[in-house]
Amino acid sequence: MSTFWTVWISVLTLGTLVGCWILLRWCLTNFAGVPEGESMGHEFDGIEELNNPLPKWWSTFFLVTIIWGFGYLALYPGLGSYQGLFGWKSSNQDVTSLADSKAQVASAKEAGLAVQYDREIERANAKFGPIFAEFAKQDVESLSKDKKALKIGQRLFLQNCSQCHGSDAKGTTGFPNLVDNDWLYGGDGETIEQSILHGRKAQGMIAWETMVGGEEGVKEVAAYVLSLNPERAAKVDSALAAKGEAKFAMCAACHGADGTGSTAMGIPLGAPNLTDNVWLYGGSERAVQQSIANGRAGVMPAWKDILGEDKVRVISAYVYSLSNQE
Repeated sequence: MSTFWTVWISVLTLGTLVGCWILLRWCLTNFAGVPEGESMGHEFDGIEELNNPLPKWWSTFFLVTIIWGFGYLALYPGLGSYQGLFGWKSSNQDVTSLADSKAQVASAKEAGLAVQYDREIERANAKFGPIFAEFAKQDVESLSKDKKALKIGQRLFLQNCSQCHGSDAKGTTGFPNLVDNDWLYGGDGETIEQSILHGRKAQGMIAWETMVGGEEGVKEVAAYVLSLNPERAAKVDSALAAKGEAKFAMCAACHGADGTGSTAMGIPLGAPNLTDNVWLYGGSERAVQQSIANGRAGVMPAWKDILGEDKVRVISAYVYSLSNQE
C-alpha cells in the first residue's frame, strides 16, 4: 500500500475515534448553567424537567469502546500498511483455485506464519480424521445403513453439494435429482463415489440446429423426441414427428435407435433416456427445442482433492441412501 493511502486511511480512522471522544466530552459538558439533578424551570402537565446528564453506564461503555479501538489498532493491522505490534497477517486473500490455496498454505508454513484457519483445519483433521477413516473401511452400500454415518454425510452434503442439488437433493434445471433413482452414469455405490471423487464432464451434446435443417428441423426432431414419451405422444403434432424421425438417426449414436440412451453391459454412459419423463434441462417443447438447437454440456467438479476420499465415501453413502430408501 502506498504512503498516500496509508496516511489517508490512518487520518480518517484515528480522526473518527478522536471525533467520537470529543463528541462524548461535549455531550457530558453542562451548558445549561443549572447544577445537575436540579430543575430546569420547565413544567408541563405536572412533569418537571430536570438537568440530568447522560447515564453513567452508557457514557462509560462509550469511552471503553473508544479506548478498545485505539488498542486494537495498535496491536493489529488497520492503519494502512502498519502491521500492528503483534505482526498479524491475513492469509489466502488472492486465492483463485484449490492449487493457489495449497501453495499459500505451504508458503505460510515455510515462512513460519501461524495462519489461524490452517491451524483449525489441522486440528479438525486430527480430531475427526480417524472417524472418517473408520467409516471408509466399509463399502458405500454397507455404509448407507449406518445411521451415524448418514447423519454426518447429510451435513457434508448440505455444506458442499446442496448449492447445486438443493438441500432436499431433488436438484433443479441443469442439476440432477439424486433421489429418483434415475442415473446418467449409474446409481450403484461405486459409481456414485467415482462421480463425486473425479467429477463428471459430459461429452457434450453439440448444437444441431444447422445439421437438422434450421429452426423448422429443430421443431421436427423435438416433436419426435416428445412422441417417444407415452405421456406426451398424444399431444405431439404427428406430421412434425414423422419428419423428425428420419433426422433422429443422427442422434441414435448416443441416445440409441429407440431413444432409451446409451449403455454398455447395462451401465449408463451419460446419454439420457428420452422415453421417460425425467428431464435435466426441462421437458417442455421449448426446452427440448433449445437443447437440440444449442446443445448441452454439463460439468460436475471433482471433490477428491477438496474433501478427501474418506469424506467422499461418507457423502456417497448418503447419496446412495436417498435413492435406495426402503
